[in-house]
Amino acid sequence: MTRKQERARARRRWEKQQARTAQRSQDRARRLRVLAVVGVVLAVVAGTAVLGVTVGGSPTPGASSTPSTASTTLAGCELPPKPLGTAAELDLPSAKTAAGKTYKATLSTNCGDIVLRLDGTKAPQAVASFLQLAQQQYWKDSPCHRLTTAAPLKVLQCGDPTGTGQGTPGYGFGVENAPKDGTYERGTLAMARTNDPKKGNGGQFFIVYGKSSLPDPDGYTVFGTVTSGLDIVDKVAAQGVAPNDTSPDDGPPAAPISILSVAVTEEKS
Repeated sequence: MTRKQERARARRRWEKQQARTAQRSQDRARRLRVLAVVGVVLAVVAGTAVLGVTVGGSPTPGASSTPSTASTTLAGCELPPKPLGTAAELDLPSAKTAAGKTYKATLSTNCGDIVLRLDGTKAPQAVASFLQLAQQQYWKDSPCHRLTTAAPLKVLQCGDPTGTGQGTPGYGFGVENAPKDGTYERGTLAMARTNDPKKGNGGQFFIVYGKSSLPDPDGYTVFGTVTSGLDIVDKVAAQGVAPNDTSPDDGPPAAPISILSVAVTEEKS
């Protein structure tokens, strides 16, 4: 098999994987909608009981009557917050906002801080978008919804406040600064996107915790690196993927991790 044939075969395999991921996200969103309808019906049926509890005494702020899921979290991690479940309708910021500048971004998660260095020289549009979304608190309480654990792809994907993999900030932009050989080194910060390389980037991004190969001719925007906290991603990855209907090595992480807030400061030369 020639090198060209190998690349074509790898690309087809990657496209099939992406299609499966998109289908799983759609299925999850559909299940959530069904559960919401069922919840409304049950609330109506149980209205008397609910009113009785409310009148009888107000619950302690922050307390929960639902069973704890602490057994699924890592040591040193807090229980992740419930996703806010909303996307946004923002306008694409100008790439000039970040051009020629570098930034330090701190992702505060329920498992600790992950610190990033953003490169506005190599990927000004991606960094400008990141800055805007951080300022708008777009990622508040958003889960990292996808983990892949099998070669050639070892990444943790985050950045969707809906937790479904379908959320967007209301705009898209094109690929910039993609590796020509399709290789993404450990510690790389890159944009996740749809199949459209011209406007498929939005608010989702992925952290590479193991050297990965993404055989796509258009590639994925590399806009920064992880400077500390990659060990947190390693620990999450070590727990593997939560049981799902399609793949044992691609899906929600078994050990949940969520972004609580994002703070960004410009680095002065």
